[in-house]
Amino acid sequence: RLAITHCLCNLRPKVATHAGMCLLMSDIEALKPSNTGWLIADVVADTFAFEWTRTAVDPALLALLADPQWQPLVVYPGEFVEAARVVQAIPGLAQPGSAVPDKRPLFILLDGTWAEAGKMFRKSPYLDGFPMLSLNPDQPSRYKLRHSRRDDLHCTSEVAALCLELASEPRAAQTLAAYLDVFIHHYLQAKYQSPVDLESDAHQRLYELRTCI
Repeated sequence: RLAITHCLCNLRPKVATHAGMCLLMSDIEALKPSNTGWLIADVVADTFAFEWTRTAVDPALLALLADPQWQPLVVYPGEFVEAARVVQAIPGLAQPGSAVPDKRPLFILLDGTWAEAGKMFRKSPYLDGFPMLSLNPDQPSRYKLRHSRRDDLHCTSEVAALCLELASEPRAAQTLAAYLDVFIHHYLQAKYQSPVDLESDAHQRLYELRTCI
């Protein structure tokens, strides 16, 4: 949803990943120009997105969560649940090419504002049985397109990149991070009616990663 003059569709990278992403999107989150969830879908082929509502659950979402190939993990701060449910590593992680039939990680991301994410977490009982992955990023968020009351919060694409790192998918994590930086550049340039700098550091980094895919 960028201005046509600042479109980045021709820069879309696609990386083969073992992990998958499941986006639960609040209300009109998918329609917001500043949303970064769709950047994940551009990079990670196995990305699934569902609109979240309090009163109904999409049967396709329940089928995905029950699919035996996946190990769903709810990505949310561990301070809000009992410690026994929180994991720091990914349980049952199947390695690409392994002869051992194991599960692929499916990261469940609550895509919305901090308040909306909290509401989704509290009012989605079908997520209660899954482990919760609590991230502790050591770098501040680079996402400056919205204001937050919490300084430690990261946007959805940043969280997804951290998850990919934990899943031993560094190439995908780096590509998604670079793609997000390019998106932020295009968004801000469009906002201030300035031309895109296709030779910026962010673009150069994305070009380098794309040639390695």
